[in-house]
Amino acid sequence: MNRFTGKTVFITGASRGIGKAIGLKLAAEGANIIIAAKTAEPHPKLPGTIYTAAKEMEAAGGKALPVLVDIRSEALVQQAVNKAVETFGGIDILINNASAISLTPTEHLSMKRYDLMHSVNARGTFLATKLCLPHLKKGKNPHVLNLSPPLNLDPKWFGGHVAYTMAKYGMSMCVLGHAEEFKDAGIGVNALWPRTTIDTAAVRNLLGGAEMAAQSRKPSIIADSAAYILSRSAKTCTGNFFIDDEVLAEEGILNLDHYAVNLEKDLMPDFFL
Repeated sequence: MNRFTGKTVFITGASRGIGKAIGLKLAAEGANIIIAAKTAEPHPKLPGTIYTAAKEMEAAGGKALPVLVDIRSEALVQQAVNKAVETFGGIDILINNASAISLTPTEHLSMKRYDLMHSVNARGTFLATKLCLPHLKKGKNPHVLNLSPPLNLDPKWFGGHVAYTMAKYGMSMCVLGHAEEFKDAGIGVNALWPRTTIDTAAVRNLLGGAEMAAQSRKPSIIADSAAYILSRSAKTCTGNFFIDDEVLAEEGILNLDHYAVNLEKDLMPDFFL
């Protein structure tokens, strides 16, 4: 199945984790992937660079363009978009995956960390969407997919980490607004969020360590869900806040055991659900 042959996909934060998993999935189905991320040199705690990710995506069957990007820089994002268009002729899909997290309460959160989360999550998503928009308008079945949660105003999702919630919900508000704004252009804008925690570097290094990773699902569940969403008609599939297991259920996939990191562990529910 090659649903994405010839499609060009711009993915922020695609050097590792969920972004890389989506890139590998779409590359395996023939897509051209722009890996827009900031890791050019190996990190002692974080596996992978834009270059190693590109090699894996090409080995999977697609074409890859690694571009060094700090999502906070308008000039660098614009350069990456320009390179994508020069190399592949356009952009059909944008995946806003890049994200920063800190669950620190207000009194102890530095404003530097606050600014980082808002600059990467909310502003970075808006910026990438803005700069890709002229090309998405000319794309084939054009989609924007934000890796962000359903908007849930239950105070429990604000009380412990209001700064992170605000920044992440900024991405979700982009879905709400851009789906409406771009509907006449035929661009589908949706969000995707996991039911459970996902085994990523953030989970292993910043949240719950190896124990939480063992209670998580693999990034491939997000990649498979994303592929189903992005293969749907952009004109009719827009403005949705998808949950990964619900997307798979709609496709008749009900047994999710193969996505579990450790079947002997109870799964850890993710935030915001």
